[in-house]
Amino acid sequence: MQMPPPNQTTIDHCVEIATDLSALIGDAYVMADDASLKAFESDGLSVYRQMPMLVALPANTAEVSQVLAYCAKHDVKVVPRGAGTGLSGGALPLADGVTLGLGRLNEILEIDYANRSAVVQPGVANLTISQAMDNAGFYYAPDPSSQIACSIGGNVAENSGGVHSLKYGLTTNNLLGVEMVLMDGEIIRVGGKQFDADGYDLLGLITGSEGMLGVITEVTVRILPKPLTARALLMGFASNDAAGQCVAGIIAAGIIPAGLELMDKPAIHAVEEFCHAGYPLEAAAILICELDGPEVEVEELVGRVSEIAASCGATSARTSESEAERQRFWLGRKSAFSAAGALAPDYYIMDGTIPRGRLSEVLNRISELSEEYGLAVTNIFHAGDGNLHPLILFDSNVPGELERTEEMGSEILKLCVAVGGVLSGEHGVGVEKRDLMGEMFSETDLKQQQRVKCVFDSKQLLNPGKVFPTLHRCAELGRMHVHGGEMPFPNLPRF
Repeated sequence: MQMPPPNQTTIDHCVEIATDLSALIGDAYVMADDASLKAFESDGLSVYRQMPMLVALPANTAEVSQVLAYCAKHDVKVVPRGAGTGLSGGALPLADGVTLGLGRLNEILEIDYANRSAVVQPGVANLTISQAMDNAGFYYAPDPSSQIACSIGGNVAENSGGVHSLKYGLTTNNLLGVEMVLMDGEIIRVGGKQFDADGYDLLGLITGSEGMLGVITEVTVRILPKPLTARALLMGFASNDAAGQCVAGIIAAGIIPAGLELMDKPAIHAVEEFCHAGYPLEAAAILICELDGPEVEVEELVGRVSEIAASCGATSARTSESEAERQRFWLGRKSAFSAAGALAPDYYIMDGTIPRGRLSEVLNRISELSEEYGLAVTNIFHAGDGNLHPLILFDSNVPGELERTEEMGSEILKLCVAVGGVLSGEHGVGVEKRDLMGEMFSETDLKQQQRVKCVFDSKQLLNPGKVFPTLHRCAELGRMHVHGGEMPFPNLPRF
């Protein structure tokens, strides 16, 4: 929809804010011209676009605090932004808001091998953390496909996962602490290097909060020693069903691979053309299964997984014989989204999670939806933990095709919820899934979640318009407090 041109009052207001923010963080780090703002108009989910009013790029926690305090005082909305690789529109700008970029906070502050932790700023790229400690034999486990570019602050905001999440967990399982600036400019610390802390799990609340509770300015992560041995199996199958049966068989056998990924035939061919990973082109689906640990354990598990694959009708099976070959298997998987760009002018990445036992059923239904909507789909996903990433192929230049794509995507996500899954495994809700939240949560549930936001951001200035399909004012939601010595619910039992 075309936005109306700004009137003079709006322009004057924008100039005033830009001038004031420039005084706080420097002229060079406040952007207001169209050419500069264009770079921030969308995140990785590029079907949604909106130019921000302004972009501010603070250099440190103090400057973040000053910018937020100013915006709170003047009722200016703020959208925090990391590297912009998000896939749910979570960092989509507001026409009347400041986009707060954290890219300049990009230092690794400390690597503490004794306590197996690292303290980094939010703008540090995910892969950079592991590269910094590679020679010492340590690494940071969560590894999204975009790890070369995505920032750790954004990973915390979205609770990002990766191809090794099955064994090592999502960001929340590898996070020890954060420094965060609240909307009024107050700086707080939650958690630290210790394994766990008493009291409420505020760190768990902050992780995955999508920039709506505060702005993260420092992250303490858990680091791990590299496995003694790691080998990957590349297995081909004649159908998605057979590959899905193999996934179920591996998990049912009590084997927890480091990673267990599935790709269908269109994805296999796109990847092979893109990076020559050595995938079997005759297969209708492939599984990549990585096993790590002591060498004797890995050898035993490789044999067991190979037997399970054979029993499920595997048409081919290869085990990596070198580190270079293992990395090549994973290069293909991590290049899959990029490679899929050759399949159609546009594609729409979905992100839903289902119980593993419903995998074949859901894949079959996605194929039916593909026929019903006349849109091709290729599947690339974390099979081991049931996190699906169907890519709907379309052409945005064809009238009505984007709308049809979004409708089909909604049907896939509703399907995930209907079979006992959830709307998002790792990409977040943002604007993409916002209007589907009612599929998972009742109105009461959503109001309770918004009450939590009100505790942190009573004016609702931080990333408004995301996650919640209907945004209630904090006053409308009410607050729990004591009136004249009496609780608001006198019928509740007293202890």
